[in-house]
Amino acid sequence: MRKLFGLIIAIFCLMGIPAQAQAAKKGTAIKTTQPAKSGKTFRNCRGCPQMVVIYSGRFDMGSPDSEHRRGKDEGPVHNVKIPAFAIGKTEVTRGQFAEFVKETRYSTGDKCWTLEKGKYEERKGSWREPGFPQNDNNPVVCINWNDALAYAKWLSRKTGKIYRLPTEAEWEYAARGGAGTARYWGSNPDDACAYANGADKTAQAQIQGATSWLVHHCTDGFAYTAPAGHFKPNAFGLNDMLGNVWEWTGDIYHANYQGAPTDGSAWQGGGNKRLLRGGSWNNSPSNLRAAIRYKSEPGLRFSSFGFRVVRSYK
Repeated sequence: MRKLFGLIIAIFCLMGIPAQAQAAKKGTAIKTTQPAKSGKTFRNCRGCPQMVVIYSGRFDMGSPDSEHRRGKDEGPVHNVKIPAFAIGKTEVTRGQFAEFVKETRYSTGDKCWTLEKGKYEERKGSWREPGFPQNDNNPVVCINWNDALAYAKWLSRKTGKIYRLPTEAEWEYAARGGAGTARYWGSNPDDACAYANGADKTAQAQIQGATSWLVHHCTDGFAYTAPAGHFKPNAFGLNDMLGNVWEWTGDIYHANYQGAPTDGSAWQGGGNKRLLRGGSWNNSPSNLRAAIRYKSEPGLRFSSFGFRVVRSYK
């Protein structure tokens, strides 16, 4: 069975069309040679995250100078070759994380940075009490990098497969879904409400202090987190790659892409802050872009921090 599964993955890899990507020039759109289709889906156990196979390919990582509200740490644009891997169709849910805690008695402590009365402060709270209502279908929040890593290691032991956090390059490759625009649905941030949960008119109406926020000019119906998979997926069949919660990666933050790996591996060394990608439920249009990067101490927990997992085939 294992040999058969390996053969299937090998066929998927051969089906990808990794043509030679052109380097993005100043002021031009990102070029991508990702095959604009998703692979098979699977679960390695009952209650495990649903995974989507992502074909190998190349893409230009980062944002061009012309992208509105781009950060200085999003360049230079560089071409990256990505081996095949599988990534969670959605972020890890509260219910999935609860199963991990139940089996391992893992503790995330009782402190989390939560948004209350218009202010983010570290308060008494946890993934069970993030400061707003959730159910088991919502993405788990108040998760730091160490918590996410512990879950991935538990999943590896449970299934006998190699689960981990995505590298930053894998994450962006998966998030773009073959698109070279700032967002996988296109360049217009106000189309977000069909595809992602970010700061919008719903948040302005329901969250204290949000009237001054920069928001998407649409209504998605969720002030805080939305159920995982509620919005339209990207071309790879992945949900919530932008919005809902910031997602931890396996990389250490670097101030730009000078010297970044070009083989899809995690970039280590140079500091101790870890990278999150994708934006969250309380983020403005400038933070719901495929190239956006955010750094944090690995021990911090915020009610906008979550994660999804990757399964390796090495």
